[in-house]
Amino acid sequence: MTATREAPARATRARGAWHLTWSGIVLVAQLEMRQRLRSTKWKWALAVFAVLVGAVTLLLEATVSDQGGGPGDIVFGVIVFFVLFLGLLVSPTLSATSINGDNKEGTLAPLQATTLSAVDIVVGKLLAAWAASLAFLGVAVPFIVWGFIGSGAPLGTVLVTVLVLALELLVVCALGLGWSAIVSRTSASAVLSYVTVATLSVLTLVFFGLSLVLVQEPVTVRTYDANWEDGKDTPDGCTWTEYTYDQPRTDRTWWLLAANPFVIVADAAPSIDQVSTSRYDSPQTMLGSIKYAVREARLGPQTVQNNCWVGEREPELLPEEIARRQQLTGLSAVWPWGLGFHALLSAGAIWLAVRRIAVPHGKLSAGTRVA
Repeated sequence: MTATREAPARATRARGAWHLTWSGIVLVAQLEMRQRLRSTKWKWALAVFAVLVGAVTLLLEATVSDQGGGPGDIVFGVIVFFVLFLGLLVSPTLSATSINGDNKEGTLAPLQATTLSAVDIVVGKLLAAWAASLAFLGVAVPFIVWGFIGSGAPLGTVLVTVLVLALELLVVCALGLGWSAIVSRTSASAVLSYVTVATLSVLTLVFFGLSLVLVQEPVTVRTYDANWEDGKDTPDGCTWTEYTYDQPRTDRTWWLLAANPFVIVADAAPSIDQVSTSRYDSPQTMLGSIKYAVREARLGPQTVQNNCWVGEREPELLPEEIARRQQLTGLSAVWPWGLGFHALLSAGAIWLAVRRIAVPHGKLSAGTRVA
């Protein structure tokens, strides 16, 4: 009889925790935002953020102008990455103490005692943190547009860039909220949020670089070299030579780069750069260079090298080189993989947060305040 009564109770509790209502979300978000707007520190943070982005923009423009150019793509690319960098630093502070901080102060229990569901509380807090982070992004948008004007990039570049920046800020807010629900101490949740951000933005690059040693294997490379004979100033034709040596198989580890927020932003932005048909032309824009560098990593090591120089004429592209460039052009974008991975992390963080604050509670951690 006891087991029969407990089973419906657990089912009712699960349905109640996940009963999402728009009015509940808005109510929690409004409460969170009113609390933030009363804080003068938040306003000062916005002002400092604007000053930093503006100073970097002016310094970059002055530097590029001294070299005989306009604002150009370098300003746009650096500003976008600088705004993303600052956003990754600021966003965790907006959500990493949202749940455990309220729990410590005793303001979470009154919300849990109302008809609000756990998912209403979590999503409401998430939207409030995201709205606050979007305020920082809004302050930086004029400077992003200023850099875009001189970049020569298509109009969709600035629109897509700002949208992806906003989504990445949402991901960071969700991760911080998840840690806030899992860890009882606010200092620990803040540190873990920053560690997560550092793992995605910095350690993915470090792991990719270190993994190059682990994925090396012998690769046979065919080189088309010029025949130089003693006493001659010009080569006497070209011949094929084969060499076998260890090369890193980046086609097996490129996914580490796909999880990096900076790579996601660079790859998602439409670019004027195209895969060049000339041997020594490379992407001229900052975001385009990163985009095609990651896609080159997806193809793995090159198995053909053309070093055939005859006189001053540039060697023609070999059929194998043309085929590789066609492969590069046909590769799908990298950013959907990375953004999808970030979406899964965010969904997991939200799921854990809802489970942690759902009432009635199961086993509580020591020192948890419920009323």
